[in-house]
Amino acid sequence: MGTPPSASLPGDLPAQGPSVEAQAAFSRVASEQQIRAVAIALERSGITATVVDSGEEARAAVRSILPVRAEVYNNTSRTLEVIGVAEDIERSGLYQPLRPRLYRMDREMQGREMRQLSAAPDWVVGSVHAVTEEGALLIASATGSQLGPIVSGAGHVILVIGGQKIVPDFNTGLRRLYEYCFPLEDQRAREAYGVPCGVNNILVIGRATRPGRITAILVNESLGF
Repeated sequence: MGTPPSASLPGDLPAQGPSVEAQAAFSRVASEQQIRAVAIALERSGITATVVDSGEEARAAVRSILPVRAEVYNNTSRTLEVIGVAEDIERSGLYQPLRPRLYRMDREMQGREMRQLSAAPDWVVGSVHAVTEEGALLIASATGSQLGPIVSGAGHVILVIGGQKIVPDFNTGLRRLYEYCFPLEDQRAREAYGVPCGVNNILVIGRATRPGRITAILVNESLGF
């Protein structure tokens, strides 16, 4: 996921979680009325939106959308891990998962093929870090590798979004990225990989140019960061 201009580099700091203020501001699940209003705003932006009550219902919704035997790339996502979607894609045998295939490839010898496979899958499944009340989606990334397919490379995109990720506006969405999501992801990256994270790339989707290509599943509970 860089840091705001006034902050120290993430590698200079020990892993720290969000402040108490950030937790209070950005971990609360929006009301069902707010979530449904955001679904309407997303539809106006050309993004197909559905609202479900739980992570299990979100998992079932993803299954209902993905065609059997579809080629699928699942982005690294705490949300997908928690609700079982990552496991469904990679281990159920229902789909052609690209992530395990890429793990088995040699980056030195097959780097070009790996880039092509991950850049333009038939389906990509992931999440976002914030969604505004006007229907804009914000996604931060350290490497940017998962952003290209969401923008245009993938044929179809499914995004599972916890109800705590709704923010009033774009500037508040940026605050959520830096003040809440980044500290949590930085902790996770240091523990899992021994390296710091960074908000090095930010994708903002204000409107889908091809209606129906992106589906957002809004969940009436807290999921992921």
